[in-house]
Formats: sequence, structure tokens, C-alpha cells
Amino acid sequence: MLINAIGTYSASQPLESMAITRREPGPQDVQIAIAYCGVCHSDLHQARSEWAGTLYPCVPGHEIVGRVTAVGNAVSRYAVGDLVGVGCMVDSCQQCEECAEGLENYCDHMVLTYNGPTQDAPGHTLGGYSQQIVVKEHYVLRITHPEAQLAAVAPLLCAGITTYSPLRHWHVGPGKKVGVVGIGGLGHMGIKLAHAMGAHVVAFTTSESKRNAARTLGADDVVVSRNDDEMAAHVKSFDFILNT
Repeated sequence: MLINAIGTYSASQPLESMAITRREPGPQDVQIAIAYCGVCHSDLHQARSEWAGTLYPCVPGHEIVGRVTAVGNAVSRYAVGDLVGVGCMVDSCQQCEECAEGLENYCDHMVLTYNGPTQDAPGHTLGGYSQQIVVKEHYVLRITHPEAQLAAVAPLLCAGITTYSPLRHWHVGPGKKVGVVGIGGLGHMGIKLAHAMGAHVVAFTTSESKRNAARTLGADDVVVSRNDDEMAAHVKSFDFILNT
């Protein structure tokens, strides 16, 4: 099916409107009408080929939320009308040890949501800066938030999971002192999540201007790393440090 998207035809061109083709849903596919797609800074790096290897046309976007509009006849977890999300990957081998453990992101054959190999036209995956996307059921996530919160859900699918995963893995919670280094796209999410998990959160920033913002996000203390005295006050005191 032909749909509208936003992408670029080369590293030197700006993002622009373009028409792309999506496959018709197969037996295991979920078709999603995209409501929101977050803008991750990696989208810009990829569009500009600043990491090399970008395939064009490039349609970025891997923080996707929307509503199911069609499902294949083998799909069991989703139905038309469900609110769902798609993150950074849309396929993997499903045969290796990593896939068996639910760590598809470590699969040697993991396929990224955009700029990954696919049999669909044009030969590489096209991301969420588009009206619709078709994804295998296994890589679709259920969203239970109210529809009014969907815009806020989108960043959880990249920045959110990037920071939540290590916090959860290392059992961050009440009684733990957590340092979050950097208050950018990842750091602000890390502060909010660590705070929500009950930890004592210390934010590290090089910018005095971010002190109040960090506290608003949930930091209990804020250290401006250019201040030697502030740094010395926290030496050897952390249970976990998230360096963004």
C-alpha cells in the first residue's frame, strides 16, 4: 500500500514529504495507524549519515505509538482498535540463545525499525515518520495508557527503555543511591525513572542552568561537575551510576 511519510533522499537533503510502500499484512503481521512518533537524536544522525551506512531513501523513527487497523489471521495478542507501540527493532532470527531469552536486541540478525535489511521495498526498513507501519506481532508492544497520554508514551520506546533496562537489571529502588550523569535526552528520563522506583537520585551536570530542571524531574541532589567541592561530597557513596 502507498502511504505518506517524512524522510530524506540523501545525507545533504532536508527531511521532506515522500510516498513510500508498506506491505499488506501477512499472517503474523499487525498493521498500525501511527498517532505519534518520537524524534530521537539518532534519527538525525542516521538521516545525515553521520554514523555511515545509511540507506536512502531514509525514513527515520523508532518511538512509534498508534492504533491497530488490521491483523493477520495468525495474530493472537492484538485486535483492531488496540493501542500499541513499536520500538527500535522489527525482526530477529527467533532461533538463537539471545532471542530465546528475550534479548532480541543482541541477536546477530536483529532488524532495526529503519535502515535494516528487509524483503519489502525499497530493500531496507522504513521507520515511524509515516502514516502506517506493518510489523510482526512479536515486536509490537501493548499500550495501556489513556489515549490522551500517547504523545508522552512515545519516548519511552527508546530513551525510556534505554535507561529503565539497567535500572531494573541492577535492582534500583528504595534504599539505593543512584547517580545520573548528564541531563539530556536519556538523562532526564533516567532521573524520572530512578525517582519513580524509589531511589535517592543525584543528578550530575556541567551546566548550572540545569540545576532547577533536574530537581523538577525528581533529583534529590544536583551536582555541577565543574565544582570540585560538590563532587567530593559524593565520593564512593553510590550504589549505581547511570552514565548517559
